[in-house]
Amino acid sequence: MPPIEEPQDDLTVTPPKTWAAGVPAVAHALEYSLAQTSPRRTALTLLNLNQDGGIDCPGCAWPEPKKRHKNEYCENGAKHVTDEATSRRVTREFFAEHPVAELAQKSDYWLNQQGRLTEPMVKLPGGTHYQPIGWDDAIGLIAGELTGLASPDEAMFYTSGRLNNEGAFLLQLFARAYGTNNLPDCSNMCHESSGSALGETLGVGKGTVSLEDFYEADLVLVVGQNPGTNHPRMLTALEQTKHNGGQVVAVNPLPEAGLKRFKNPQRPSGVVGRGTTIADQFLQIRLGGDLALFQLLNRLLLEAEDDAPGTVLDRVFIERDTAGFEAFAEHVRRTEWAEVLEATGLTREEIEELRGRVLASKKIIVCWAMGLTQHRHGVPTIREIVNFLLLRGSIGRPGAGVCPVRGHSNVQGDRTMGIWERLPEPFRHALEEEFGFAPPTEPGYDSVHGVRAMRDGKVKVFMGVAGNFVRAMSDSAVTEEALRRCRLTVQVSTKLNRSHTVCGETALILPTLGRSDRDVQATGEQFVTVENSMSQVHTTRGRLDPASPHLLSEIAIICRLARRTLGTGGSIPWEHFEADYGLVRDRIARVVPGFEDFNERVVLPGGFRLPSPVNEGVYRTGSGRAEFSCNDFTSLVAPAGHLVLQTVRSHDQWNTIPYTMDDRYRGIHDSRHVVFVNPDDLDELGIEDRALVDVVSVWDDGTERRLEGFRTVSYPTARGSGAAYYPEANCLVPLDSVAEASNTPTYKGIVVRLEPVAGGGG
Repeated sequence: MPPIEEPQDDLTVTPPKTWAAGVPAVAHALEYSLAQTSPRRTALTLLNLNQDGGIDCPGCAWPEPKKRHKNEYCENGAKHVTDEATSRRVTREFFAEHPVAELAQKSDYWLNQQGRLTEPMVKLPGGTHYQPIGWDDAIGLIAGELTGLASPDEAMFYTSGRLNNEGAFLLQLFARAYGTNNLPDCSNMCHESSGSALGETLGVGKGTVSLEDFYEADLVLVVGQNPGTNHPRMLTALEQTKHNGGQVVAVNPLPEAGLKRFKNPQRPSGVVGRGTTIADQFLQIRLGGDLALFQLLNRLLLEAEDDAPGTVLDRVFIERDTAGFEAFAEHVRRTEWAEVLEATGLTREEIEELRGRVLASKKIIVCWAMGLTQHRHGVPTIREIVNFLLLRGSIGRPGAGVCPVRGHSNVQGDRTMGIWERLPEPFRHALEEEFGFAPPTEPGYDSVHGVRAMRDGKVKVFMGVAGNFVRAMSDSAVTEEALRRCRLTVQVSTKLNRSHTVCGETALILPTLGRSDRDVQATGEQFVTVENSMSQVHTTRGRLDPASPHLLSEIAIICRLARRTLGTGGSIPWEHFEADYGLVRDRIARVVPGFEDFNERVVLPGGFRLPSPVNEGVYRTGSGRAEFSCNDFTSLVAPAGHLVLQTVRSHDQWNTIPYTMDDRYRGIHDSRHVVFVNPDDLDELGIEDRALVDVVSVWDDGTERRLEGFRTVSYPTARGSGAAYYPEANCLVPLDSVAEASNTPTYKGIVVRLEPVAGGGG
């Protein structure tokens, strides 16, 4: 294959699309797949994607229906799995040709397009290039650093949702046997606010609905979420909601094509017809206005009950299953219309129309994603959504409940397996009883605290098992400098990314198997498992020959590192775990509730669903009931001459990695260096469309962070609300700008100003 060139930044803009998917989505998916690999490998991966006994899509965590289509994948899922199954390879010759300093100047797109990593590489102190290293030497290097630290808490073990359940369980087991709870993960950056809010109010940090609940729902609210790009198969479920008589309301600052109209390519109407209108109502809310909206909705529901007692609130449910109603009701009745209209940018008529839809619905689901969680007040916003559902009794019954939609395949499973810096006491006790050691009790570092610890010299070894920590984290310059202060940085990866170019004194790249690769160990071919957004646990099994004979699975890497670091005389049989993943599942079954008979149940068609205590009327809160909460009303208002900025993903992107330089649904082509601004805001700021600007964020201490040389794009976003692409705009988010309670970086709520660049024109 010819070498991949760095793409030219040559912005062109076309009108945003008014519908999503259809034949173009199929064509774009196949075009990308065939550019990456052969027709045979494309067919082998796609026809096994999301099938029973096949490959679980490494992209989002949306569940599969019981009756699956033979092409049970979306455009972005097809791109993601074939991106991993690419025939391109990164070899030792590549690293000899490209010094680390040169790679650090390359774009995320260019780095990813080079292909699969093929053997372990090391950058030694003072070195300019990565060079080959054998597996035994690489593992020994890490073990030597770990055993030489003054304290286990000087090491940190990060993972993303790409890791499987078995690998996640072993990673946390190794870290705790080693002596630390420093287990940050990508949840810290995305749905930590969901877990915090739901844990406080319902006693469990997960959603309560199943896919079948969408088919029964009277009303689905999709809040702060773009399913058409980030969870495209969700549109099929929403289409079914509509076909069954339910309604959908979208609440988002940006109009999104998938929530306008969906042309399902698996239906004739999606190929030759108009498809399905998804959103019955679109509320174009200002950034950060969701808490105000739900507080007012809750006040309106109380007033409707006042006018017609016994017809609006589910009094039986409230009295039997909840606590704190009276204090909540007194608090929320003080919500003022004028303040809500200012905070949301909505009209009174729009909110009253939504109230009417709610009053006409008995079964309500509220879905959300990072548009809610990545705000300073993300936790109270989600608590207010729980209040909203509790009032109507839309919790724990068919067709109703909370649905935080995860954007990464097994991020929920990682947490279930114990990847958490705060070790719950029951989990700690179960580990001690099963493996005969005393896990540490002190909380570890999450992602934000971990960056601070590296910056301050408290963490000296960073190990990332999957993911792209440098690009995913906020405050890019601070994060990069923190990693460079480490004695050793280790990245366990399938492909090249920006994190490999930000090196500690010594840096290792350990190449691993992908989801699409066959995994053969001493006892034969293995499979692993994942947990989706709706708590369904199922298998995933690769179908392709590995990209290189020198790859190890993540499980093998962890087990070998544990043996070298901890020795071979302990009570944990690391060598046996590496040889037979079924033995790992046997131990998970004895440690993690809900996984009884794990090996037997997970191979059944579709696997099994973990029990939801809420759906059984069990609330693991202090009161033993679902908790109403009082949430102080806040809104994010930018001073004159400023905007509130959110980061967003383009359509052709998965997490930190863009697959192309286009954002087809928003009409952006050949550039990612853009900032979306409402045309009226551009007029008010005196800045032309397509003008070259610097985007500058200002933090409380007066420090500024600058994103240079971006083009303004006049776009129908909410007034006062701008948008730029993630991860490019992460540098604008201060490390200390985090959500209350969850410590999640506030990627969706940064006050910025636009500074025109001299000669930038329009």
